[in-house]
Amino acid sequence: MTDALKRLSDEGVAIWLDDLSRKRITSGNLAELIDQQHVVGVTTNPSIFQKAISHGDGYEQQLTDLATRKVTVDEAIRMITTADVRDAADILRPVFDATDGQDGRVSIEVDPRLAHRTDATVAEAKQLAWLVDRPNTLIKIPATKAGLPAITEVIGKGISVNVTLIFSLERYREVMDAYLAGLEKAKAAGLDLSLIHSVASFFVSRVDTEIDKRLDTVGTDEAKALKGKAALANARLAYQAYEEVFSSDRWAALDRAHANKQRPLWASTGVKDPAYKDTLYVVDLVAPGTVNTMPEATLDATADHGEVTGNTIAGTYEQARAELDAVAKLGISYDDVVQLLEDEGVEKFEAAWIDLLNSTEAELKRLAPSEG
Repeated sequence: MTDALKRLSDEGVAIWLDDLSRKRITSGNLAELIDQQHVVGVTTNPSIFQKAISHGDGYEQQLTDLATRKVTVDEAIRMITTADVRDAADILRPVFDATDGQDGRVSIEVDPRLAHRTDATVAEAKQLAWLVDRPNTLIKIPATKAGLPAITEVIGKGISVNVTLIFSLERYREVMDAYLAGLEKAKAAGLDLSLIHSVASFFVSRVDTEIDKRLDTVGTDEAKALKGKAALANARLAYQAYEEVFSSDRWAALDRAHANKQRPLWASTGVKDPAYKDTLYVVDLVAPGTVNTMPEATLDATADHGEVTGNTIAGTYEQARAELDAVAKLGISYDDVVQLLEDEGVEKFEAAWIDLLNSTEAELKRLAPSEG
């Protein structure tokens, strides 16, 4: 084992685990990852909960109690998921305290079926924050068009947010603008800005998956040479945008009011193409002030053989722009790709949530006490 995870942390990358289950909590595994693998946060999504609850153990007693109370399946899901997030937040609380609230956080997502409804997203975010009732929670809101004003509204109420499903540079700038607008609302309301935190989850591997598929269709040597480059280029240019926004005059006014920067979070960092090194979206996206949320397999791979060589984003912007331009010159539309990925991302989370609802409903029926 190398000390790659420590080196990554020393370079200013916060290591978060992209997974959660009750078994991981109760077995001591999460505490062990925090203690031994430099993990300082946890992200969840509908797919993670669907897998955990449908295939994991540790939920039967709570499901039995919920079935006895005859709660709706939607209420059951919220009771189960918020319980896991609350327990994980308690395990991470020492990290939260030691980092002044920067890390030690657990994310929970609004119902993905609300992704295109602003008011419903805001209402759900408020409800989740109330249900979990831990200061080290982040409420995940998707970066859809309807999500942007919801981000401003929720931040303006002093609720910390993880903005998810960001694929495009234009949308990322809109997300940062929504965050700053939320901070300005919170400031006008007299809230303590130092207590409000946010990360912006910029998705990585899915960009390569879609663009590589289109490069294969083009089929030229020039196209093949560009495979595996677009996702890193996109993320690096996102970091450039982050640097620009958080050195602006607008930010400076909020900084004086003790606001926190919205950190870029690299999401979807598990490699989809086995031809690529399994640590690609970790070791090639090292820069201070970032978060990398990893599936456990990626975390283990990085710990085992990751080569962390320092900042791998600084000085790459010109090359990154050239690579995305080269892809565009082959007739591959960047705007089309990122819109497709956003639409698919929402659809995948919706499908996972519906699967979770259906499987939980079946369990509630199975465990319901017989009448009489």
